Amino acid sequence: MTVTELVSYEDALATYDPVMGLEVHVELGTKTKMFCGCSTTLGADANSQTCPTCLGLPGSLPVVNAIGVESAVKIGLALNCSIAEWCRFARKNYFYPDMPKNFQTSQYDEPIAFDGYLDVQLEDGEVFRVQIERAHMEEDTGKSTHVGGATGRIHGASHSLLDYNRAGIPLIEIVTKPIEGAGERAPEVAKAYVAELRELIKALGVSEARMEQGQMRCDVNLSLRPQGTEKFGTRSETKNVNSLRSVERAARFEIQRHAAVLSSGGTIVQETRHFHEEDGSTTAGRIKDNAEDYRYFPEPDLVPVAPERAWVEELRAALPELPRVRRNRLREEWGISEHDMQSILNAGAVDLITATVDAGADSASARKWWMGELARRANEDGVDLATLPITPEQVARVAALVAEGSLNDKLARQTIEGVLAGEGDPDTVVEKRGLKVVSDEGALGTAVDEAIAGNAAIADKIRGGKVAAAGALVGAVMKATRGQADAARVRELILEKLGVEG
Repeated sequence: MTVTELVSYEDALATYDPVMGLEVHVELGTKTKMFCGCSTTLGADANSQTCPTCLGLPGSLPVVNAIGVESAVKIGLALNCSIAEWCRFARKNYFYPDMPKNFQTSQYDEPIAFDGYLDVQLEDGEVFRVQIERAHMEEDTGKSTHVGGATGRIHGASHSLLDYNRAGIPLIEIVTKPIEGAGERAPEVAKAYVAELRELIKALGVSEARMEQGQMRCDVNLSLRPQGTEKFGTRSETKNVNSLRSVERAARFEIQRHAAVLSSGGTIVQETRHFHEEDGSTTAGRIKDNAEDYRYFPEPDLVPVAPERAWVEELRAALPELPRVRRNRLREEWGISEHDMQSILNAGAVDLITATVDAGADSASARKWWMGELARRANEDGVDLATLPITPEQVARVAALVAEGSLNDKLARQTIEGVLAGEGDPDTVVEKRGLKVVSDEGALGTAVDEAIAGNAAIADKIRGGKVAAAGALVGAVMKATRGQADAARVRELILEKLGVEG
């Protein structure tokens, strides 16, 4: 791979102003494809979920998926868009090796939703409004697997395999207007926008929006213009970026790359770019076509879509509580600051904490375990918090065991460790590992007597009024009981036996 020269991020922003455009493709969670009745289930044998329509065979005719249209309207409404009273599908033509028809059924100048916005909150609490140009319906392509090369791409491959199961799966493409004014925070805005959009899509229930599975993908368009000027520069389009972190890295890399090219007197080529996860770089793909090169024309085999206004208003009234409104409500219910809620959001823990509270834990305990021990473990393992092998119900049970005095914090952490290791649910782990707090007063009294007898000098200090010294005896008892004593009760017993008031 050719090494790309970059300038520092600070130098790039001192000279140039970034302008972004983000195109997000959302794969809808419908049971059938957009224009035929083929299944959309993942994992089926290659080319087993196809029919004459999605294979583009002569004489086959498409029929629009009604749930796909409904999902598009819901997304448009949630993005504060206007919903078209009448719109059409179009054929987008260029060489599609992984689309049997060799054109994509999409929407061009008549999208179903247009002129909206999405407010996104950055990590320091600043709210940035991203304007939405359009959200339109289309279909996905098939999957190409290039065999024999070193990179997995077509260059250097000996042959390619095509699986058409994905061809025709419903997509909604959401396109922003040019995002200006973000300055040095442009990559952060890009990440925050895609994160907020993903939460919104999931809240609507139209897609699981799992980026790692390709259910949501972002194309990052970026250009630079000299500071103080208005004319947009030539853009690049980094395709199919599939994680929040990668969206931010792709935007940052392209800012540095564009600046290096422009500062050296070079010219930016309007092209697609491939993003490389291993180092955050991009490399050239193909020269990017303009709209006229796709030879759009109205799809002759599909009637226009004309959503009735009454139906649109029914969908608007039935929209669920949207993520930002929900977070503000939860923040008030949990009694936490905006900074704390932002930290929870950044950790991907909002739904986990909510589910733990729903399972019976108080919000403080739920936050404590997810944002403490479990966040630490996820960070160590380099995984998302939600992928840890522990459920909100199990975390709520750990919190309950602590609340009833069966576990202290140390034992609770060991219980969580056992659950994560696959040893069973919390009660099973506690039983197998013998982790319950020692609550037998006789056993505790014996342990306290032994600690006092073994630390006579410290005991004398306590009798002489230095109550803080009791901590050393508490530590001795905790060590003797393998951390399974209630430290507060141990301290009470020590002071009682020494005749000192706490």
